[in-house]
Amino acid sequence: MTSVVQADAGVAALPSAAGVGALPSDAGVARRRGPGRPRDEDIDGQIVAATLGIIDAGEEVTVARVVQRSGVSRAALYRRWPSLTTLIATALDVGREVPPEYPEGADLHEILLSGLGLGADGVAPSAPGYSEERFRQRIRLVMADRALQKAYWESHVSRRRVPMENALRAGMARGELRADLDIAACFDAIAGAAYYQLVVRGDRVTDPAVVARLRAAIEVIWRGMVA
Repeated sequence: MTSVVQADAGVAALPSAAGVGALPSDAGVARRRGPGRPRDEDIDGQIVAATLGIIDAGEEVTVARVVQRSGVSRAALYRRWPSLTTLIATALDVGREVPPEYPEGADLHEILLSGLGLGADGVAPSAPGYSEERFRQRIRLVMADRALQKAYWESHVSRRRVPMENALRAGMARGELRADLDIAACFDAIAGAAYYQLVVRGDRVTDPAVVARLRAAIEVIWRGMVA
């Protein structure tokens, strides 16, 4: 089964990005592109790829290293990210995406399973190309740096919850779920069951025993949600 997470691999912890602060202003830098210069999205990709390469190498992310590895100018970097913290958060999210909204009347029980990669195709809708290595790397980095953790939550993680939360709210409106349901708490409980297997127990979600345990946990949560 391919899920939100797959194979593990070690990487050195990144020094805290919290003390980096904002990148210097690029006031006065000419913004006109000359003939043949890369498009903005190409430059964005170069910068993010370079940052991820630095992280994968276990090195501290610095402006100098990003500029050298990406081949873009400091001005291009300063224009796009207000701080190294937000740049690192963007790099760590490569391979994740915001899942599409669920269709009206979709099976809510199946939504809970598919959200964890336990559905029919075994792939979580937000992480078709996100490996377990990247997941564990992200956990190591954000747990060492609260500012990075908050930035990653606000810019990326919180957005991925929205489609499932909207589907659960629609289920409440249809009378399928309890009227007094705390949607955010339900999502936390579901996601928390998966995180516990990976972060606390150190298990892999490709393990059939872990899959069975997650399904059992969702069943318990589901019984407390239905009207």
